[in-house]
Amino acid sequence: MLKEHVPAPDGGRALELGCGTGELAAFLAGLGYRVDAVDYAASAIDRARAEHAEAGSVRWLELDIESGDTAGLTDDGYDVITLRLVYPFLRDRTRILHGLGERLRPGGAVVVITPLKENTPDERRDIALDEAEIGLLSSGWEHAERLPADELAMLVLRGPCHADTTAAEKGPTTGHALTGVYAMVTDPAGRVLLGRSTCGMWELPGGKNAVGEGFEAAAVRELAEETGLLAAESDAHLLTMLLDDTQGLPRLTAVVRITAWSGEPANREPKLFERWEWHDPHSLACLGPVFTPTAQALNAVWPGIIKNLPPVRAYEATSEAAAVPPP
Repeated sequence: MLKEHVPAPDGGRALELGCGTGELAAFLAGLGYRVDAVDYAASAIDRARAEHAEAGSVRWLELDIESGDTAGLTDDGYDVITLRLVYPFLRDRTRILHGLGERLRPGGAVVVITPLKENTPDERRDIALDEAEIGLLSSGWEHAERLPADELAMLVLRGPCHADTTAAEKGPTTGHALTGVYAMVTDPAGRVLLGRSTCGMWELPGGKNAVGEGFEAAAVRELAEETGLLAAESDAHLLTMLLDDTQGLPRLTAVVRITAWSGEPANREPKLFERWEWHDPHSLACLGPVFTPTAQALNAVWPGIIKNLPPVRAYEATSEAAAVPPP
């Protein structure tokens, strides 16, 4: 199927992510590609290099594609990028796929080979994708072809056309007014943490503040409850207050910058969120649906990063301690 759908052009280059012990990388080399075969495990790279010494057109690279330095990858792009049995294990899969699309040469393709949840035992379904996730994976491309491969799916994605970010609302609300808070958290690389909600949109960590609870305390509490990240209230700083309306109700959203935190993001509220991912600020304009207050908050921190948003009033309350890295 690879030979038929992604034949090697003259001078073709391939990138295989999660190469394991190297069988697919060697096969791609046999098709005529010069291959960069990447795995985060040094033992896998050592074994692949030993078992496929004859594959002279393969570079074996030890690299964590999510957090490692990608400077060692080729600068002139790839004609095919393969992810075989890897995609479900990516934490920041939206960001990674966006970056891979930017590495494609004209006419190139990203090929994702993955188990399907419908064909996977319950105890192993975390290694597979469901139909909703496949739809999300396919939506940011001009051409997305799905091919059956035994009990796997092979997705051939061409022409990255990352969906424009749009502001979206949830269901009807009740009451005279709405008040809430968002926690703005960035990692050491300046990426912002967003959750993919079960409503099919992206959101910052946050929620309603309890009676008598300050915005900073509410941001710290919601961050822990939703993502498992821990922060002290002394490291929570009010950036701005955003005032808009939804369905005829005034809505006031506090944006709180968390300057120090500990832990790793985890999905603590699966009824509300599917997962949490770190996102590069420059890719925020092409996420697809984003909950309107989240979109307004992101645009308040990085002005102009998202276009065509509904009107909002901003009341800034920033301090030097709350500074956010530029995009």
